[in-house]
Amino acid sequence: MEPKIDFRSDTVTKPTAGMLDAMMSAKVGDDVYGEDETVNELERKLAGMFGMEAGLFCPSGTMTNQIAIKCFTQPLDELICDQTAHVYRYEGGGIAYNSMASVRLLYGERGILTPELIEPEINEENIHYPKTSLVVLENTVNKGGGKCYTLAQIEAVHNLCNIKGLKLHLDGARLFNALVATGDKASVYGHFFDGISICLSKGLGAPVGSVLLGSSAMIGQAKRIRKALGGGMRQAGFLAAAGIYALDHHVARLAEDHLHAKALAAALAQTNYVATVMSPETNIVLFDVVNRYKAEEVVRALGKKGILCNTTSAKTIRLVTHLDVTPAMIDQTIEVIGKLEV
Repeated sequence: MEPKIDFRSDTVTKPTAGMLDAMMSAKVGDDVYGEDETVNELERKLAGMFGMEAGLFCPSGTMTNQIAIKCFTQPLDELICDQTAHVYRYEGGGIAYNSMASVRLLYGERGILTPELIEPEINEENIHYPKTSLVVLENTVNKGGGKCYTLAQIEAVHNLCNIKGLKLHLDGARLFNALVATGDKASVYGHFFDGISICLSKGLGAPVGSVLLGSSAMIGQAKRIRKALGGGMRQAGFLAAAGIYALDHHVARLAEDHLHAKALAAALAQTNYVATVMSPETNIVLFDVVNRYKAEEVVRALGKKGILCNTTSAKTIRLVTHLDVTPAMIDQTIEVIGKLEV
């Protein structure tokens, strides 16, 4: 049987040989005591890259996002995000469970929020309303097909939050994809955001981990919350070393994933079972099947040909490119797409 080509997510990657070597040679200690040299190095490295004061290494992006939301809200507060946001849809109801805050959902174009969308939804001071305290952006936007924010869009939202006294957090699960696609500088981001979550286990290819960035005071609070959530990982340097290796070796190559996504999108647009394809900016391809099919039927047909992918709705399918997908695999996938019979 031929090996499967896995487009279900960029979380499915395996560590490279160089990454494994870095992990095995890592200097470690007890991170809960602050004594793991490699964890400390990773936190300093990312904080420096993004112009932030400090960082905190956590097991997952869900944890870093949920910690940030708890840092920036109080019970009876409300945060604003897009209705597609990962923090709302895919983090297990954690906003309500962990922070006892409500959520105001907006409908941005491909998940992109603007001041014009946000400002009318900021609650006035009134005991009948929850207090609006936080805006959460996502870059890239997962359910927006890897859509990227421009720095001008981010600055505009930042300026509004500054005027209104709101905190601004970034779910940067695929932020390096956005930086590679736009050419923007990471160091600028620290000026705009109070918190940034950076995921290492997606396009960057590390097996585990995300880092939350913020002010020293905020990260001090975040460390207490991480402990309460069970996120203290002790000798976590073995995992942090994978993150450092990824930052040093796997960022520039994200451009290859983006080219692969564009090639897949172009092939899908030529088929008779695809209705529309969302133009990919980064490594995510979203497409809708024509009315006579269900998305799950197309996914099953692709699976029988060795192509793994997921549905995101009854009519929509997602393909995600990553470092374990080679150019030869893309060519093979394009051939399958062209000949597929559903």
